[in-house]
Amino acid sequence: MDALETQALWLARQAVEHYVQTQLLLAPPDNPPALLKAPGAAFVTLRVGKALRGCIGTLGPSKPTLANEIVANAVAAATSDPRFPPVAADELARLLYEVAIVGALEAVHSEHDLDPEQYGVVVEAGSRRGVLLPAIEGVTSARQQVAIARSKALIRPHDAVILYRFTVTRFREWGE
Repeated sequence: MDALETQALWLARQAVEHYVQTQLLLAPPDNPPALLKAPGAAFVTLRVGKALRGCIGTLGPSKPTLANEIVANAVAAATSDPRFPPVAADELARLLYEVAIVGALEAVHSEHDLDPEQYGVVVEAGSRRGVLLPAIEGVTSARQQVAIARSKALIRPHDAVILYRFTVTRFREWGE
């Protein structure tokens, strides 16, 4: 693991553990790797084994630094993912972490410009927005990727949408 990967995963884990134990946000380290000092967007995913336990992220910077973004999104993944109850203290030792640092959104013309292994997708229709990260197990086609993102945003299959793609730099505590 390089310094950025080690720091990003450590930060996500420490943020969740600190919050679950104290109900306070962790202060990011004073001297993180350079990328963590700049504004940035990230998703934090929590798993227990292979089972999803929470995933929350941002597509653009919402905090002063990427380190702050990771802390906030790690805590949100543990406490605010509407699909799951908040993480309890007795779950902390079993959690596995992933941090996906999000690249810039790029508008695309059609599903033909997507590759679900390489790109995440954003599907927009009016105020509704569905997002799916790249390289999700079981997602093998752009059509399937877009359908899942539509479903997450409650966008009907035949509604007109605007598509965006993005790349991620992914760090995870479990194997591929």
